[in-house]
Formats: sequence, C-alpha cells, structure tokens
Amino acid sequence: MGILNRFRKENSKPDIKMDEGVVIEKLKHSYQVVEEYHVQKPHARIKIVKAPELGEGYHYFVDETQLTPEEYDTFRRIVGVLSKELEPPEDPDIKPGEYVFQQAERVAEKYHRSLGKFTGAGWRKIFYYVVRDLTGYGPLHALMLDPNIEDISCNGLNTPIYIWHRKFESIPTNITFTDEHVTNDFIVKLAHRSAKHISSAQPILDAMLPEKHRLAATFMKEVSTKGSTFCIRKFRADPFSIVDLIRIGTINERIAAYFWLILERKKSFMIIGGTGSGKTSLLNALLSLLSQNDKIVTVEETPELSPPVANWTQLNSRQSFQFGSTSTRSIDLFDLVKVSLRYRPDYIIVGEIRGEEAYTLFQALATGHGGLCTMHADSLDNVIKRLTSPPMNVSKVYIPLMNSALHIQRVELPEEREGLSFGRRVRTIWEIEDFGLYLEMATWNPASDSFDTWFEDSFLLKQIAANAGTTMEAVLRELDARERYLREISMSGIRDQREVAEKILAYYSRRREAMYEVKHPLIPSEAANVAKVVENDLPEEEPAVVRAEEELEPQPEEGEELQPEEEQLTPSEEDHVPGIDEALGIASEKDHEPGSEVELVESTATLKDGRQIRMWRYPAGTVDPETGEKIGGRIARRET
Repeated sequence: MGILNRFRKENSKPDIKMDEGVVIEKLKHSYQVVEEYHVQKPHARIKIVKAPELGEGYHYFVDETQLTPEEYDTFRRIVGVLSKELEPPEDPDIKPGEYVFQQAERVAEKYHRSLGKFTGAGWRKIFYYVVRDLTGYGPLHALMLDPNIEDISCNGLNTPIYIWHRKFESIPTNITFTDEHVTNDFIVKLAHRSAKHISSAQPILDAMLPEKHRLAATFMKEVSTKGSTFCIRKFRADPFSIVDLIRIGTINERIAAYFWLILERKKSFMIIGGTGSGKTSLLNALLSLLSQNDKIVTVEETPELSPPVANWTQLNSRQSFQFGSTSTRSIDLFDLVKVSLRYRPDYIIVGEIRGEEAYTLFQALATGHGGLCTMHADSLDNVIKRLTSPPMNVSKVYIPLMNSALHIQRVELPEEREGLSFGRRVRTIWEIEDFGLYLEMATWNPASDSFDTWFEDSFLLKQIAANAGTTMEAVLRELDARERYLREISMSGIRDQREVAEKILAYYSRRREAMYEVKHPLIPSEAANVAKVVENDLPEEEPAVVRAEEELEPQPEEGEELQPEEEQLTPSEEDHVPGIDEALGIASEKDHEPGSEVELVESTATLKDGRQIRMWRYPAGTVDPETGEKIGGRIARRET
C-alpha cells in the first residue's frame, strides 16, 4: 500500500493556485447540479448547485479549466515578458483583451524554445489566463462574462462573493477573498480602471468601469468593519428595448403607445420604484419612442442612459479633487441641470433626482421644456412628500408640471414567464392633474399578469386633442393605431433598440408624407403613385395599402354578365392601415353618410394599365355633423 500511495502521489496533478489570497471552492461530485452553461467555452463554465452541506438554497460555482505545472510556469513567464515588452497599441479602437491576446501569441512565438511545447488546447488555456489576469477581472472574470448576473457584491474578508442572478436571484458563489492586501489591491485596480482614486484619505468610491458597469467601493477598514467592500452593478451591453419590455411583460403595447403619444407632445413624466426595480432600464427603453428631431440633454452622476437619437448631449457630475493646497469645486446635478437649460433642449432627462436639482428641473418644466427622471420611492404620495420637502423644496403649485408618473416594482408572477417566477412590472400609472388630484390610468393585475387601462378618461390625451384641433376620438384612434404598430414590430422579431428607433422614425416619416398629400393634393395622374409610396414605407408585416393598379376585377360566373358597381374607397377593417387612412383623408363610415346632401368634388386618376378612377371628395370646410370633425378633402367614394 505504501508503494501504491507513493505512485498515486507522483502521478496526481498538484492543484495550481492561480489567485493568491482568494479561495475558490472546488465542485464535489455529491453536489446536485441544477443548471450549467459556459460563459467562455471551453475555459469558463458556470454551475448552479444544491447540496445539504452548503446550506439551503442555490449556490453559484465557477468552474475554470486548470493549468498543469508546466502550463502555469509558461503563463507566469509570458506575463513577465509582457510586463516589460508590451507597447501601446497602434490602433486606438482595438479591444484591450484582443490586443493582449495578440501580444501573448507574439511572445509565445518569439520565445518558443524556452517556453516549452504544448498542444493547441494547452496554448489556448495559457492565453485565456493571460487575458483574464491582465485585462480581465482575475478571479471575478467569469462572473463579469456571465450575462445572467445583474450585480456582484463583496461584503468584506472571509465572506463569499454574492451575485444577483436573473433566474435564481441572490445566491453566494464559491469565491471568497481571504487576504486583506489582495482585496485592497483588487479594489485599487478597479478604481484605476475607472479612472478614479481610492485611498485611506478618500475611502469611498462611486465610479464607472470601462464596460459601463457601475462600481461602488469602500477602502480598508476606514468606513467598513470587515475591510474593503465593493458592489458592481453590471450594465447590459445590449440594453432592453421597448419591444423587450413588451415581450417580458413589464408593460404592454397600449401603455407603450400611450407614452409614445405623450412624448411626442413634450409631456413630462417620472419613473418611481425601489432599488433594482428597473427604473433606469424602463426609462432608457422609453427613450426609443422619442422623435429623432428632438434635442436631448441627459444629466447623470454615473452615465447609464443611451437614447438612440443623434442630437444628444450627455452631462455627468464630477467630484472635487485636490492638488497641493488648492482644490476644485464639485460639479453636481444641480449645476448640470442649470447649464442644460442653455442648450435649449426639447427634453431634459435626469437619471435620478434626490436633491436640489429637482427644484431646477421643475423650473425648467415651467418654462416649456420637457422633463423625464427617475426617483426612489414606493408610492406617488411619498414622491410628493419628498418633492415638497427639503432639500428639493418644489412648490405645490409646480407639482402638476410633472404630467404623469409610473411605479415599477419587482413582483412575484402568478405563472412562470420565460422560465422566471418573478419579474418587473409597471404597477400603476397616474396622471397628475393637480396637487392632490392623481388619476389612475393603468394598473397591473397580479392575478392574471395583465394590465387594465383607462386611457379613454385621460385628461392628457384630451389636452393633446384640444391643442391639435382634433377630437378625443381621433386621438384614441391614433393610440389604437400605434398599439397595433408596436405589436407588429414585436411580432416581426425586431428587438434591437436602434432598429426599433428606426421603425419609430419610419412611422413619423410615413405620416408626414401622408399629411403633405392632404395639404397639397397631387394632380390626378400622380394619385396612383401616392398609394405606392405609402405602401413601400410600411414594414413587411404591416397590412399593406392596396394599390389600385393591382386590384383584381371580379370575374363573372359562367353565363352571367358582370354588372358595373361603385366601389367605396374606404378599406375594410381587415385592410385598414394604422394611422394612414386618416392621414390620407379617406373618410370613415362615420364621416360619410350615403344620404348626405353635401356636393362632392369630382376628380379622376389614370392608372398604368390605362384604367381610370373617378373620385369624389368632400369640399374644403366640410364638418361632420355628428362628431364635429373637419372632413374637408377626404375621399368619400370612387368608381373604377
């Protein structure tokens, strides 16, 4: 047995400790693996496990490929050479990880005789750890690569790293910092990557990592009993679009169409909710509904918003810093909101209001600017109390200038949706008619995971109708049209925020062209081209406007003569195109009564195949006697 034991020890691979001062617990065969997936195949794999010895609940295990002693020695030598020979890249746009990988390959080829011989898989393992330690996040590299993680928290020495998983919520990992110096060095490295400074003199850090992840940290035991701590709130490289939020049920198409309408008319709203409820993600998604002609100024402490518009100015606060005996003044949100007014923006968007910048924002609303913001609160009543109290000090008469408010919350779902038993939902939408008068426009039904809306009673939509010189019925028809349009975008599979913004822009462009035709009627020979232009501008999934030249004439039955009959130009409900019929001036059944005594204006249009269409329009100034709506210029009927 002694000989066998010595033989086993000689042939067993010793564990290589890659990260000094960090304990990474190994996965045991007795653990039950609930789910596993790669974050960088084949070198980094994640396993969600359960085991009685680990305690209740799930645990997050990082499983990285291990280096042999020979591979580890080569890894250390390559890192040493790179620390001396690495030069700045000639291409400023190259990614750091990609550049270090190229340089590691160069060093391996240059010193191949002294570095040893390895298989292709062995070299790839070595290069993975080189990139992981030089440009990555060391022991937390796999966590930073995992798209399912929302935030990463270190609560101090000798306590496991906790993560918030999109599916399994808050769970501990198998990674623990055990050495004080290693932890301090790691936090200093994070601060330097954020272009910030942290020390015993300035032990609190609020910064943004190069990948736009938000970092909060404390240094040593100056303000934290357990030593250095940090929390990384991960930023999605691919942010949620409005279509994503509709798909996962945060809002529905009708609510999105409502905010599309009020954003178009420069109305203001705020999003309220608790920490991690999705306020910023919702605000960022709603920004894709803005017109591309709007001028936007965003004001934030840490840049998180990314509106898909070209005319956008991004302002960020700055903490004070000191050189020698002189120091500079901090630039806070209050200063930035004030200076943003000089930019003549259509919308001022504040990432989060919590202080005196709220007073300046409401002053901007009073001068005609649109304003959007988020705020930490669990109800509208608490929001009003915070706004009217120090340090915000917003006067009660200014409260109605914030036209609407949404409350978003993380909730338990009655049924699993996309494999999740919890999600984020807009619980309530209010319209703020006056101080103390808040009208519910929509609520989330927790029993059915659906939304109940009452936009027919919206006083904001009534204001929009009055300002546009139209009726509430017409605004509601436009709301329905935009709801259908958003549903068609969602069904088409488009979800990228930029692509969604382009579809929104296409809707505006199509409507402008249609309205131009109404105000500047084309000569009859060009009438057929109008329908063609409108149809080509529609998405493929959208019901197309039927081209007159492509309509099939009805064929007579055998032995039967075809009798000519008049055709109503008004499309059927199935062929109705959202927002286009009204813009082109095609009368609805409500607008045209067969028995009307109004003398119609006749015109003709010639199609490509030589056929002619006779059209009769309502004369200018005609008003529908039932609705009071102006229908002058609309087409009442036609004959082919």
